[in-house]
Amino acid sequence: MTEPFEAAKRLQQLPTQFFATLVQKVNEQIQAGHDVINLGQGNPDQPTPPHIVRELQDAATNPAFHKYPPFSGYPFLKEAAAKRYKEDHGVELDPETEVAILFGGKTGLVEISHCLLNPGDTCLVPDPGYPDYWSGVALSEARMVMMPLLEQHDFLPDYSAISPADAEQAKLMFINYPNNPTGATADLSFYEETVRWAKQNHVLVVSDFAYGAIGFDGQRPVSFLQAEGAKEIGIEVYTLSKTYNMAGWRVGFAVGHPEIISLINRIQDHYYVSLFGGIQKAAATALTASQQCVEELVQRYESRRNTLFKELDRIGWINRKPAGSFFCWLKVPSGYTSLSFAELLLQEAKVAVAPGIGFGQSGEGYVRVGLLTSEERICEAVARIEKLGLFKTT
Repeated sequence: MTEPFEAAKRLQQLPTQFFATLVQKVNEQIQAGHDVINLGQGNPDQPTPPHIVRELQDAATNPAFHKYPPFSGYPFLKEAAAKRYKEDHGVELDPETEVAILFGGKTGLVEISHCLLNPGDTCLVPDPGYPDYWSGVALSEARMVMMPLLEQHDFLPDYSAISPADAEQAKLMFINYPNNPTGATADLSFYEETVRWAKQNHVLVVSDFAYGAIGFDGQRPVSFLQAEGAKEIGIEVYTLSKTYNMAGWRVGFAVGHPEIISLINRIQDHYYVSLFGGIQKAAATALTASQQCVEELVQRYESRRNTLFKELDRIGWINRKPAGSFFCWLKVPSGYTSLSFAELLLQEAKVAVAPGIGFGQSGEGYVRVGLLTSEERICEAVARIEKLGLFKTT
């Protein structure tokens, strides 16, 4: 018999992985032989573009990449990240001091709390928001103060609603636009307001720009770093997962405040010896080659969005279209919670959606739907929901 060992306190404080339960329930339905249309996931459904795959295949044969890479990553990938920011957003970055290579954006979003927060410190977190912000705060034994994202405020945080005590105590703040889960976007004026507020209260801003390439109706998402003074008070975390369908490659980067970039590199020195050089080479190609594949991907998501909302309108489920990301934030019908409605759709319609409560208390009353399947399957999902008779057409 093995000896029992107690997990460290920091692990015991980790939040429950809410969506692991959702995945389990979906898999149970599939294993029972049901055809489940899974709209609850956030995993891109398209393959990585061929030219990026070919670059990895070629790079894998390079003996130089078979050795340990530089601890903080190859300069060519940092230069590629800086080039992309310059071309897309007009933001100048010093590749050496203002870019840190990450094992996917998620890693950076967890690590930054370790870099800045001590036990008992305060972190401002969007609600609803990406649950892994909570993980880094919990591992740092810090305190979270939620910033409600409400529809009447365009799903943007209301800084005037943050109490003076919380503003004074806060050291770190997460923002995320285009937003997961609401699909909302932020304009330059919001980021300018964020910079002013953060400087006034000496709070480091972490902008999660995971969906930074995915904007609809001809609008390119704005980067936090486009706001004057942003690099003096914050960083932005970018991932190649969504822009280039490279979720499984685990590659991203943080850009901005040079001292914070140095801290990220320092903590990663103790965890990793950077990414496999072949992946870094392919990632650099993704960032510097033609961006036509990105434009086509955004068009695909926009077409899926339009198809979904045409069908939702048809059955009388009226909602607000997302301006970016590949998520839609849909209101739960009267008489249901987000959990009970999601359970009904899975059990009766064999359609999986993500309950809003999994993203925070302010997510109650909504479900998140991903645009990560074909338009044919999207139409089929809505047709199945229509049969439940929950909505009325006018």
